[in-house]
Amino acid sequence: MTPQKEIGECLISHGENDYFFRPSFEAMSRIGEPDEIVKAFYDLHNDEVTPLLQRALAAYGKIPSWLMDYVNRKQVAKPAMMAAISVLTACCERDPASLTGEIIPGRSGRWAFVYRKGAMPPGDMVLIAQSLITHGIIGKAKVRQLQRHESGQSTTEFRAFDYISAARNHFNMSRTDAEQLTMTEFQMLLAAKYPDQKGFTREEYDAVADAYLAKKSRKISTV
Repeated sequence: MTPQKEIGECLISHGENDYFFRPSFEAMSRIGEPDEIVKAFYDLHNDEVTPLLQRALAAYGKIPSWLMDYVNRKQVAKPAMMAAISVLTACCERDPASLTGEIIPGRSGRWAFVYRKGAMPPGDMVLIAQSLITHGIIGKAKVRQLQRHESGQSTTEFRAFDYISAARNHFNMSRTDAEQLTMTEFQMLLAAKYPDQKGFTREEYDAVADAYLAKKSRKISTV
């Protein structure tokens, strides 16, 4: 199967096996409860490595290989690693343990666990998991976000079934088809069905407001 990168899919080959990852609404629900999905997103984006990678991406337009070599030698924070394994596992139809590694019971006690490494470097796992969960619950479609749709409020839960139900309603889809949508794909379908939404984006509103205030200021100064 050819991955559609625009909507968040990716394919990783290891040995003779191909691992296809799709951050669908169904996959997001496999990460855990609604609050656990948001927690996974937080853990993946609030480690020590992410800010470094973001600055490199802003400076170079890509992440240099030498930086990734450094990141993969550096110890990735445990919450980020656990979240990465959870997201990658949820987004793949087959067991990706040979890639991600796995958590196994340790010998030192009942609650002791050991991480057995897989083929993927930790830094790569975190980066891929970040992309997957972003396409899965936030969306990366290049569509106009109207100001009236910007609540400015954070959320502590992501309820995948709400979006599945919305997709069935808007697009007359079966539940099975709706479950396979990623958030990016959902946004693109909405934009295609409702292309002529009226209203300002936040940037457009600010530009108009600034122009109005500047014009008013000029009139006052000439009085």
